[in-house]
Amino acid sequence: MILEAIKRIFGLKKREERRSLLLSVEPLEKRVALLEGGVVEEFSIEREGDRSISGSIYKARVHNVEPSLKALFVDIGLEKNGFLHFWDAVPAAMDEQIEAVERKGGRGRQPRVTSNDIPRLYPPGSEVIVQVNKGPIGTKGARVTTNLSLPGRYLVLMPFGEMSGVSRKIEDPEERRRLRGILQELDVPEGMGVILRTNGEGLQARYFVRDLALLLEQWRKVEEGMRTKPAPAVLLEEPDLVERSVRDFLTEEVDEVLVDNEEAEKRVRDLVGAISKRSLRKVKRHLAAEPLFEAFGVNRQIESALRRQVWLKSGASLVIDETEALVSIDVNTGKSRGGKDHDDTIRRTNLEAAEEIARQLRLRNLGGIIVIDFIDMRARRDQLAVYEKFKDCLRRDRARTHTLPISPLGLLEMTRQRVQESIRKAVYMECPSCRGKGMVKSYETMSVEIQREISRVLRNHPNVHEIKVLVHPGVLHRLRTEDDELLIQLQRRCSGAFNFKADPTANVEDFKILDATTDQPLE
Repeated sequence: MILEAIKRIFGLKKREERRSLLLSVEPLEKRVALLEGGVVEEFSIEREGDRSISGSIYKARVHNVEPSLKALFVDIGLEKNGFLHFWDAVPAAMDEQIEAVERKGGRGRQPRVTSNDIPRLYPPGSEVIVQVNKGPIGTKGARVTTNLSLPGRYLVLMPFGEMSGVSRKIEDPEERRRLRGILQELDVPEGMGVILRTNGEGLQARYFVRDLALLLEQWRKVEEGMRTKPAPAVLLEEPDLVERSVRDFLTEEVDEVLVDNEEAEKRVRDLVGAISKRSLRKVKRHLAAEPLFEAFGVNRQIESALRRQVWLKSGASLVIDETEALVSIDVNTGKSRGGKDHDDTIRRTNLEAAEEIARQLRLRNLGGIIVIDFIDMRARRDQLAVYEKFKDCLRRDRARTHTLPISPLGLLEMTRQRVQESIRKAVYMECPSCRGKGMVKSYETMSVEIQREISRVLRNHPNVHEIKVLVHPGVLHRLRTEDDELLIQLQRRCSGAFNFKADPTANVEDFKILDATTDQPLE
């Protein structure tokens, strides 16, 4: 531990040992990658004009109450109204990943508001302060909550919260006891709560005092907006990707922060200087001719990670499919055959897969319901070992997760907090050829459909004796080789002349039938 700190302070670590935060800022896009030993562990992307609103706080106006949905629809000033479920409009219980800490001088528990009180408390036209906890995705508007939280570097301030707590991801009992003591001594205003984040592990009280002061100043500005701004209005915008990355990723364990843009470097230095002047030495400008993400192999890793199939070192693979309802992940043995002990090979392959799946969830920003089909394990102890390994790997995930044990069918079901679209949906668009199916019709199928369509068109146009058919080159090859005899027979039956031409711009499933004389399409 001491040796690691010395290496970090004096910059003695080799690149393959470093924990690096890379920020690439371009006119249309910002990208951030967190690397451990050269391996990308976190990746985020933000496009110009597509900034995330998750975390932003609004003064909203209730548009309508839907008792059947147990929800309010609130106007937050966007195209679509926000969705406020009754459960999200009552004071939240402490998250199971947080250990509650009773603060000194704290007041007793306040009268409990239940979901039955919500329609009375928030009738149509009334104002309500909400925070976006899931941005608009597809056709759905933003999901919002009245349980506000302001994340800092080491603390999370809950302005309307009653309880405080320490993250359970900090496992050392002695450290937890020390941090509970610090938390009890913090001067948190009456009626507010704070959560001590994992970033605070090992730090002295002064870091938390300074972080709390910054968060309270931030909240003071929100309160001012609550008094002066008419609804709907933005009271606090979630920072952009650069600022969020400095806040969430710049821990003591990070060895270097590399930025490829002069203006962004100055901004990062200002942000870092405000929270930790000691960390300023870590911020450097990438001046090499080779682009930052190319120099560190990030582009190659992301390109590989976003493929449907991900290969593991053992030769096994993961097949990851995103659908509207859920994400499915299938573990295949592939080239991994192992030795004589078949059960041991399967267990080791599943353990390797568990670690990579946890990484892929973070890299791809996969959320919602996730079902993992591990290779079948006969021994219950092997299933438990894989389950515990996977849960352990999820500890480093900043998103909230809930994981069920492996079922008798060999499936592991889990949910992962989804606050914005996955990287795949942010980077890719629907394929114009397959229209999102992931497959196109075969050349044989298209040959059959074209022959049927020719018969139908010529029946509807008895005065047309010569037609021109534009098709995909692959389909044309099929028509002129394997199906040549069938076309000759069709020509005889229809008493017409067929002229087929390849259209290199056509999709496999597209074709046109034209009148050869007028060049007009025939329906």
